[in-house]
Amino acid sequence: MPIHRFSRRTMLRGLGVSMALPWLESLNVWGDEAPGTRTASEPPVRLAVLFAGNGFHSKEWWARGEGKRMELGKVLTPLNDLREKMIFIRGLYNAEALKGNIHSSQTGNLLSGAPLASGGEIRSGTSFDQVIAQRLSRSTKVPSLVLACEKSNPSVHKNYSMLYSSHISWTSPTTPTPLELYPALAFDHLFKNEVQHGDESVLDSVLSEAKSLRNRISTNDRRKLDEYLDSVRDVEQRIAGAGKNGELQGWRPTLDKPNLQRPAEGVPQNIADHMRLMSDILVLGFQTDTTRVTTLKLNNDHSSLRFPNLGVDYMIHHLLSHSDTADWLKVNQFFVEQLAYIARRLDAIQEGARTALDNSMILFCSSMLNGGHDATQLPVILLGRGGGRIQTGRVLDYRDKPDRQMCRLYLSMMDKMDVHLEQFGDATTRLSEI
Repeated sequence: MPIHRFSRRTMLRGLGVSMALPWLESLNVWGDEAPGTRTASEPPVRLAVLFAGNGFHSKEWWARGEGKRMELGKVLTPLNDLREKMIFIRGLYNAEALKGNIHSSQTGNLLSGAPLASGGEIRSGTSFDQVIAQRLSRSTKVPSLVLACEKSNPSVHKNYSMLYSSHISWTSPTTPTPLELYPALAFDHLFKNEVQHGDESVLDSVLSEAKSLRNRISTNDRRKLDEYLDSVRDVEQRIAGAGKNGELQGWRPTLDKPNLQRPAEGVPQNIADHMRLMSDILVLGFQTDTTRVTTLKLNNDHSSLRFPNLGVDYMIHHLLSHSDTADWLKVNQFFVEQLAYIARRLDAIQEGARTALDNSMILFCSSMLNGGHDATQLPVILLGRGGGRIQTGRVLDYRDKPDRQMCRLYLSMMDKMDVHLEQFGDATTRLSEI
């Protein structure tokens, strides 16, 4: 039987100490751990959010059936081989996004469900990816990686800041999370040479709190606590040398350093190269456990991207979205191909009995169903099994259900990463099907 050893990356709670405490007769230090907290020997759950602006072809965004027999509309054909690991979700919406009925008012609160300030003022809500990143901030070197393939637009359109159209990730209600547009700088952010939180001794980080705790417990408990801390120190020292003899001790990332060369300086001039580089960096961040939360904005809402790589260079993305042409379908499929590429790469990484895709959640979404600004239902794909906690290969339709807030999905997804909230945005209940 394998020995599951203490993981320095696993942050546990108890009386303000950032590690689990033994049972003590003086104080109740157990009972506040979230049910289902994952053990140190299990791979972590990761979250990726991919955003594509301006919606999709109105007649070809659909799915029906289950598992291998699931039928997909033409927009989703790049996902044919991933049908058993995806959920197609229809009917969820964001009530606050219906107020302005323009791109910026429908995008700035996509991941928060918060009311947006108008008049050029910047005020939204902390997005759920950043809530997770803030809760897990000590688990990895980079709490959150926010990538983009189109630069932010600071102008104002119809009384709403276009920053809302440019940012889906928000660190606070007034602070959109900075975008990294340059692949080389994104790579450096993950792998430049500096001390990682995960390399710090957990015991060293809590010694002052442990000393304070000793003054509040009985003599017997002090002896028990000292023995426990000594054992933790011994395990930490053994972990430091683990794997040097080729023996795997508990869960470790499949890579301990990047297997991708640092990208060239600047922004790639070919959008296909740009998206592919950012996709590779996303996968690499998960594979090395340098980050567990990544947002990749493939383009802005109200996007100005063109696609000469597809032979579609005569019209910008935003204008193209207003007609269901064959070229619009081609562009849609190109965006979905980025999702499929990331999913296949993660699915090829084996992590014990599951793959990295099985241990991830990839949310693919837009702030409107189609170019007609229809936000009464949002296009949503969820790929991955959330560490075995999500049943995939399904189509979920909420169009005729009363409680269909998008934020209910976020509450369910946060649960899979052991971040448990009673309320988020306009939702107080989870999606029971997720």
